[in-house]
Amino acid sequence: MCHALTASFVRAKHQKNPEVPICHFYEDFDAEGREETMPTGIFNLEDLKNHGRKRGWCPYFFARYAIQRANIIVYSYHYLLDPKIADLVSKEFPSSCVVVFDEAHNIDNVCIESMTVHINRRTLDKCHANIDKLADNINKLKGSNSDRLIGEYERLVQGLRDAQIARETDMQLSNPVLPDDILQEAVPGNIRKAEHFVAFMRRFVEYLKTRLRIQHVVSESPLSFLQHINSQVCIDRKPLQFCAERIRSLLHTLELPDITDYGSLTLVAHFATLVSTYSKGFVVIIEPFDDQTPTIPNPILHFCCLDASIAVKPVFDRFQSVVITSGTLSPVDMYPKLLDFRPVNMSTFTMTLSRQCVMPMICSKGNDQVAISSKFETREDMAVIRNYGNLLVEMSASVPDGVVCFFVSYLYMENVISIWHDQGIIGSIQKNKLLFIETQDGAETALALYNYQKACENGRGAILLSVARGKVSEGIDFDHHLGRAVIMFGIPYVYTQSRILKARLEYLRDQFNIRENDFLTFDAMRHAAQCVGRAIRGKTDYGIMVFADKRYSKADKKGKLPKWIQEHLKDANCNLSIDEAIQVSKRFLRQMAQPFTRQDQLGLSLLTMEQVESEEFRAKIKDAAQA
Repeated sequence: MCHALTASFVRAKHQKNPEVPICHFYEDFDAEGREETMPTGIFNLEDLKNHGRKRGWCPYFFARYAIQRANIIVYSYHYLLDPKIADLVSKEFPSSCVVVFDEAHNIDNVCIESMTVHINRRTLDKCHANIDKLADNINKLKGSNSDRLIGEYERLVQGLRDAQIARETDMQLSNPVLPDDILQEAVPGNIRKAEHFVAFMRRFVEYLKTRLRIQHVVSESPLSFLQHINSQVCIDRKPLQFCAERIRSLLHTLELPDITDYGSLTLVAHFATLVSTYSKGFVVIIEPFDDQTPTIPNPILHFCCLDASIAVKPVFDRFQSVVITSGTLSPVDMYPKLLDFRPVNMSTFTMTLSRQCVMPMICSKGNDQVAISSKFETREDMAVIRNYGNLLVEMSASVPDGVVCFFVSYLYMENVISIWHDQGIIGSIQKNKLLFIETQDGAETALALYNYQKACENGRGAILLSVARGKVSEGIDFDHHLGRAVIMFGIPYVYTQSRILKARLEYLRDQFNIRENDFLTFDAMRHAAQCVGRAIRGKTDYGIMVFADKRYSKADKKGKLPKWIQEHLKDANCNLSIDEAIQVSKRFLRQMAQPFTRQDQLGLSLLTMEQVESEEFRAKIKDAAQA
């Protein structure tokens, strides 16, 4: 709708016929907004909307204009790492910018997702409809304004030439989808004309449809895929490399207001460019069944990026300073290997606290001395599930306010809750606190979080059962009374039977000499640390972290936890039974219930006279007095 009201050809029609609808918010901003000095201040989404409503400006285009002139910009990784988005938003940032990737423990996964493409039958069916619609629009334009189609090739070549100049002069953030050798070549003759390109894409889509008619899994390299397409339908590599830029140019030339309707065709065009551009770091996997519906035939083609460094390389090449930081970035030396760069400085910091406000512990067995673990061989053991339930019952009785629990998967959480219900454990828990559950439905989870927070605010206390790698584990803060204890039931290993994961593990082993077990443990521990880290969100906060799995006691697991957790994880708390864990928790909570001393409030220890007379000390005294 926005594009239909703001496109240049729509505005041209409006000048001839005022009855043609346009967006006055965009028109007013385009007329005066670019000439006015940017107001100072901090603008979030609501501020932008209010400012736009006050001035009569479009807040979206105002934001697009503002980010080129702002001192500090806070936005999602995808605006810088995903080439399709970065080319629109971030390409003009100067190289002197300082880029900070905060909460960067998952940066390698974000890079891989931005360069990965998934195509199923529904996508290809939509492509057919897109191609037919595109052909009709081309025929209409031929009859009304054929000169525009004739001049399209020159505009395409000029656009590629400008992109090459911008890259050579370091004026724009380079797009990894368009390497230098493509920018320097001429567009192949068989896709120069619009009708020829449409016929080419129709043939390519038909080929993809035949590839999805399979009964078994196919895994091949991009080179093997290109050899097969060349032998079957005589499609060369070179025209495929220009598909992404060619579809973009054609949609612009046709001046189509509903460009979002061509999303499927654009996706396939991007896949064609990627598969023909990169011979290393990618794999093509075709499966007859989707993971989410394994019993229903639903073939899907995965073009999987295996090398995270491909997406992040343009950022490292362009910007002078790139900082990667997170509270759960551990072990730090793994990230330079995954992202293929040489760091100038690597540092791991401890927590600057005046008292121990976190209590990590490893609960490895029940009161009946049965080892507890989410290991695949023992996770369905009734004794293990019963002990997990007993741990939660005891914690719910002794810990005030909110308790957050994390399971390794949705399926495991559902099975455990079902058995707890049959064993009467759910009833015992609800005598102490209200119980809420995270589901895969976003609206249900939002409602559960709202009611969980309400129960904690009212003093009733609540327990939230959630899943590692889910929404709650990443974006929600449980500060102060919202999360006095966090329990991690098991080690959140990723699903190891995934063919995509197996291909990536093999690539990491061959290219970066990273062993499979090392990467799997590293990935699991960073997610476990991210989950338990929900309990501590500031210097005045405190919380209990329970690692409920005997395997956390092993050196390879414990050594991959962040340093600020390791320094508080005492040897005496690394092999506790449920009763021992409860006693440690009660002692810690009694200690935290004591009032702060004046030293604790100021965060000071014994000081020398020189330190007392320093400006820093006086500033602390002043701040404390004001507080």
